[in-house]
Amino acid sequence: MAMYLLLLLTAVSEVEATFRPRQLSPCRVEEMDVYCNNVNLKQIPSELPPGFHKLDLSENLLQNITLELLPFKDSVQQLDLHSNKIQFIQPGLFQHMDNLEVLDISRNFLDVFAQSKTEIGPLPSIKTLDLSGNNLYTGMTVYFLHDAPALRNLSLSGNSITKIEANTFSGSLALSNIDLHNNVVLEIEDGAFESLQNLSELNLSMNSITCITDFNLSQLKLLNLSKNSIESFHTAELDKEYDLLYLDLSENKLLYFPELPKRNRLMYLDLSRNIIQGVITGADENDYISYGWFKATNQPLNRTLLDNGVPFTNLSSLLYLDMSYNEIKSIPVEFFSSMGSLEFLNLSNNCLESFTSSSSSSLNSLATLDLNFNALRNLSFAENTLWALKQLYLKGNNLQILAPDTFTNLHSIQVIDLQENHMSVCGWYPRLSNWGSTVQEADCVSFIGIPTLRYLYLSSNAMRSLPQYAFRQTPLLLLDLSKNPGIEVNSKAFSGLESSLMYLSLNGNNLPALNPDLSLLASLKNLNLSGNLLTGLPPWSKDSPLEVLDLRNNVLISLQYNVVLVLEKTLKTLYLAGNRLSCCSNPRFLHMVQKSVIDIPDIDSVTCQYVKNSEYTEISILRVAQDECDQQDVRSISIIITITTALALTVVLVVLSKYCHQRRLRPEGSYKA
Repeated sequence: MAMYLLLLLTAVSEVEATFRPRQLSPCRVEEMDVYCNNVNLKQIPSELPPGFHKLDLSENLLQNITLELLPFKDSVQQLDLHSNKIQFIQPGLFQHMDNLEVLDISRNFLDVFAQSKTEIGPLPSIKTLDLSGNNLYTGMTVYFLHDAPALRNLSLSGNSITKIEANTFSGSLALSNIDLHNNVVLEIEDGAFESLQNLSELNLSMNSITCITDFNLSQLKLLNLSKNSIESFHTAELDKEYDLLYLDLSENKLLYFPELPKRNRLMYLDLSRNIIQGVITGADENDYISYGWFKATNQPLNRTLLDNGVPFTNLSSLLYLDMSYNEIKSIPVEFFSSMGSLEFLNLSNNCLESFTSSSSSSLNSLATLDLNFNALRNLSFAENTLWALKQLYLKGNNLQILAPDTFTNLHSIQVIDLQENHMSVCGWYPRLSNWGSTVQEADCVSFIGIPTLRYLYLSSNAMRSLPQYAFRQTPLLLLDLSKNPGIEVNSKAFSGLESSLMYLSLNGNNLPALNPDLSLLASLKNLNLSGNLLTGLPPWSKDSPLEVLDLRNNVLISLQYNVVLVLEKTLKTLYLAGNRLSCCSNPRFLHMVQKSVIDIPDIDSVTCQYVKNSEYTEISILRVAQDECDQQDVRSISIIITITTALALTVVLVVLSKYCHQRRLRPEGSYKA
């Protein structure tokens, strides 16, 4: 009996084991990659599939990485351990991982490990190593890099390094990319980078560097020094060509244009957000104490001025130059003489009072010129210059009087932004065969006959009028005339734009009515009429393609029945808030607002008025019921009938009164003499 009972219990146990759910691994496998990230692991799972290439153990609670916890994996190529609590890594742990090329141990507590002054290596196969965010400070990185002969990409960002020592990278001579941004680097010892013959990219942004003296890393292609406190940049006088292509010196304290390598291939130069006052190359004549290519010197540095306006550095390969947000007051025309390849030039947010291009400026490759927010009063472009210019930004200047043909000489121009100036626009008069003296005396600028111009911004120019044929033979797609309150728009101002104009903004002009027939603009899809004094819209063409209409902040009571019929066909978006709409004046309009497929983004703010108990009541237009309007119509009709009847009775009484009065005055008899 006992034997049978034992057999029965064994059978039950086997059945229970069969149906008991197995404990699932916290990791997931995708092809040759294993992901065990963000599952609160305190140790590495012992059972992992064989032959995987990537192991992701990031965002867990791992503290110590040893050979027992991380068994030898012959196939692993990428190991991600970022965002754990790692304080200890067994020395020599990675030396037999011949296929391991990428190791990410960022955002841990490796400063604790480094305090033991123990080397982690060797790292024989690792090509990419991320040590960022580990609170490492000066002298600690050597314990991770002393034996990494294959290492090419290294990130040390987000640490507390103040000094780059000469031996920091001595065990990693194959490095080609080093990221040291967001540290507190003040000092770089002599020879720290010079031994790295393959170094091509160096990021030292967001540090505390104050000057660059005798820059000699000729093999570099990318150098990012943005967001430091650099006051000067000086290149060593070496008789060889520098490979530097990209140099970012933005957000520093540069006083002068940097002294760049004489022989260079520089393509990108960012000098924005400094305190540059003029295009003088070289450093200030003060003593600088620095190290390495911040080399100490007791002799004042030469300040190389422009020789007859020609910069000392040849920048024939430069494509991009940003000098915005500085204090530049003037730039000699010859400054750009060596920049024959320049495509982008940003001089916005400076103190320039004039800008001129001449045949010697050699800016015929320039496609974008940004002069926004300066103090420009004078602007001139010589003939046969700026052949490739497509975008010209002049917003926020003091431009008022320009030669009428200022922009007609720009043969490729597509965008002109003249917002926030004081410009007047010339018109065209058929009786004149050419401009003659009439236009010259008008102090206006012409936008006539510019076949490439597509986008024109003229808002906030205090324009008093827009004359006829102002854009003749200029096929604009967009025209912004907003925020010119009181402007008088000639009825033929848009003649010539019928087939091209797609976007028109007239908002904020206090227009009481629309003089031009906008329905003739057969391509117009977006029309902004907000911020005016319009009481209604004129009849609209049945073939109108209008899709977006902004009527906010006018004095509209309703839209006419025929206008609604036309707009319903093509209109997709309508803005209406801020008007004095009547709830019941046009049932078709009310239906369009409440039930049409037209999108009214501000519908919750649209209100209307209707009469209730002899008083005007304002409610949301969505709450208006048609029967209320019908009852109001009945009441209105009754009132009209009553008033009409009263008027008719009054007329009858008046007629009868006059008739009776005449009878009373007539003699009752006749007498003969």
